Amino acid sequence: MSDILLEDKQRVYRELDLVKTDFAARGWFPGTSGNLSMRVGGFEPDRFAFAVTASGKDKAASTPEDFLLVDQTGAPVEATRLKPSAETLIHCEIYRQTGCGAIFHIHSVFNSIVSELFWERRAVPVEGVELIKAFNIWDEEAVIDVPIVSNFADIPRIVPEVKERLDERIPGILLRKHGIYAWGRDAFEARKHLEAFEFLFEYVYRMQLLKK
Repeated sequence: MSDILLEDKQRVYRELDLVKTDFAARGWFPGTSGNLSMRVGGFEPDRFAFAVTASGKDKAASTPEDFLLVDQTGAPVEATRLKPSAETLIHCEIYRQTGCGAIFHIHSVFNSIVSELFWERRAVPVEGVELIKAFNIWDEEAVIDVPIVSNFADIPRIVPEVKERLDERIPGILLRKHGIYAWGRDAFEARKHLEAFEFLFEYVYRMQLLKK
């Protein structure tokens, strides 16, 4: 896309590399899983571009081939041998619906467990926990439900459900037994939201154990 400046692309790649290194150190990318993306350039719901992690890369290492640029359909916008993450279409839909600036997807034990624990409910309930304020929800004793969607091997089958279940108050969505997608205006906010979700999921799981 002609409106993407080289320096903007380089800045986004640097930011993504810092986030990737941080999350890898936390063990959030087991077995090359997970993916990160950030928008580059202007945004219209039917025309935008973003940098995304390349498929199958060791996210504990930093190489010149860690990221590539794709358009609103998930297709590379530059000549490359790299393949975008298999779940790029989910990123496309979240950008299209929210206009956010960054999306981070990781796999952790707690987010995988609670996605199955509350699958029949199709949402993880969180009640009155301080970290809900990370989502700019300031109600005293606030109650939120983090949506859970189906996890299919055929990624295009997931996209309509993501579109249907997105909650404008909640900057995240869980795939069943898979992981969390969290987003924000920029890398800082997306990371803040992701960290809050991970705290809340562990809290909910441990509370369930105490109730037994």
